[in-house]
Amino acid sequence: MGRERLLPEGCAVYILGMSDYVLPLAGAFNPSTRDEGTNPGSFARRADVGGPLAFASPDSPGMPQPSGKTAWDFMPDDWTRSDGRWQPPAGFEPVTQLEFARLGVVTPEMRRVAEREPHLTAEQVRDEVAAGRMIIPANKRHLAMNLEPMAIGRASRTKINANMGASPISSGTDEEVEKLRWAERWGADTVMDLSTGGDLDACRAAIVRASRVPIGTVPIYSMILGRKIEELTEDVILAELEHQAEQGVDYFTIHAGVLLEHLPLLKRRLIGIVSRGGSLLAKWMVTHRANNPMYTAFDRICDVMRRYDVSFSLGDGLRPGGLADASDAAQLAELATLGKLTERAWKRGCQVMIEGPGHVPFDQIEFNMKLERRLCHGAPFYVLGPLVTDVFPGYDHITSCIGATAAAYHGASMLCYVTPKEHVGLPKKDDVKQGCIAYKIAAHAADVALGIPATRDWDDDLTKARAALNWDKHFELAFDSDYARALHDEDLDVDTDFCAMCGHDWCSVRISKELAELSSGKAEGFQREGIAKSAALTPEQQAILEQRGVLSPDEIHRLATKTRKAVGAEEGKGSCHSDYVDATAAETLQTRLVTLRRKDESASAG
Repeated sequence: MGRERLLPEGCAVYILGMSDYVLPLAGAFNPSTRDEGTNPGSFARRADVGGPLAFASPDSPGMPQPSGKTAWDFMPDDWTRSDGRWQPPAGFEPVTQLEFARLGVVTPEMRRVAEREPHLTAEQVRDEVAAGRMIIPANKRHLAMNLEPMAIGRASRTKINANMGASPISSGTDEEVEKLRWAERWGADTVMDLSTGGDLDACRAAIVRASRVPIGTVPIYSMILGRKIEELTEDVILAELEHQAEQGVDYFTIHAGVLLEHLPLLKRRLIGIVSRGGSLLAKWMVTHRANNPMYTAFDRICDVMRRYDVSFSLGDGLRPGGLADASDAAQLAELATLGKLTERAWKRGCQVMIEGPGHVPFDQIEFNMKLERRLCHGAPFYVLGPLVTDVFPGYDHITSCIGATAAAYHGASMLCYVTPKEHVGLPKKDDVKQGCIAYKIAAHAADVALGIPATRDWDDDLTKARAALNWDKHFELAFDSDYARALHDEDLDVDTDFCAMCGHDWCSVRISKELAELSSGKAEGFQREGIAKSAALTPEQQAILEQRGVLSPDEIHRLATKTRKAVGAEEGKGSCHSDYVDATAAETLQTRLVTLRRKDESASAG
């Protein structure tokens, strides 16, 4: 242990032998409410809720600085400023969360957001919405159904989105509604219906009715049903937006930033345009030699969306589809256009977030996040991944959640999940689960690193349960309790003072707990009360082990029925508990368990 002294600027120096190590503490909150453990706290910047940085990473050299403007700088032309306050014209009735916030009103939705974000007050939520740095995607039609209001913004915790939707060759309405419920179970904060096949209208309506989370769509998919993209008109666009807004969709991806002048910048790309909406509109522009109809009709689109308080998700139609095309002129030109469209949407009272790139080398992620923060004046950034490498199809939930963690740390407000089926097929239920979990990991890791208050409390509690060797509490606190419990019981299905990884003699956690000089494993409320028997596997846990295919069916049946005669534990306490037996007995038990398992496997093979 080194001695520590605090410097005036808030850095800490650990003196180890003859060397001084300066910790780059920049004033962020400690993410642990109780300031437990020995970690000095986040290395992120000092929290600036109410300012342009909110929760932010330190800037690497050369990064774009935040914009000096907010939504307050883009007020409607008929509002006037008097006595330090903005006044709407006579007879004005606020409709959107942004308009209520501009008038100083705290809405019920803002209060609910504050309840869900305990580090923020309702007034802070209101002020962030008024500045354009936060949105509450809550269509008035959906609010009358089952919607639970939530917020997307850098002052709030990082959110994740799950994509789903029927395709022309796979899935249907019932399956998509089931995937919606599954995504909600595994932590999706919003869901996008990207259906391109089947009855799109019925599927969308069913998803909105069933959903407790905001629903987003890409309306252009429905606009071209029964017609060629070349036949798209402004009237068709507006009619479809009105219809989906009536159904209760909370946010629309509108690819209004893809302009005719951007298309020559794409010629040398390895993979061209990978956005479906972007490619469709590019084809329309090339055919008509005219600019994007979603750009030319943008003010009228704003008026439709304002009436229902549908939030913009300004689409990145020119996002890169591979590392070779990332951060190129086309992508950044579109981003600059999205910044200008943000200003126009704010003028018309609409809430806005910006969609961001999907394939970006790790070293360029920070730049992309901070350039958006500048060009779009702090509007929430919603990014797909990004994937940090292209050569792992089937594992892109992993390649992308690495990039997503960096993106959230450097400024993204919501992360669009990527599943193992990305690039190869339509995700099924388990793919949705894997994508959600990967992105919950990314979002939570970034929130802890940013120093958002109380975000590490969950980690600290699990650490105390682990130190106490309290397996039940350990699994109770785990994000996926069934999976963690099943993996544990696959090796050793009795709750011992060690796990099968180390065994009794080598268990460092057990040894630390026994040392009177250490507080490890002694936290109040985390001690095991006497003997802890593991319960029989639940059907969910049994299914997990069956899918893994490691154990024989007989062994899984034994774990599911708790037939424990084979280990001398018919009734009462199993003799494997190391607080009642010595190390030799514990080691003997482990040997017997392994032997029994091998016999089962041999019998199955025979």
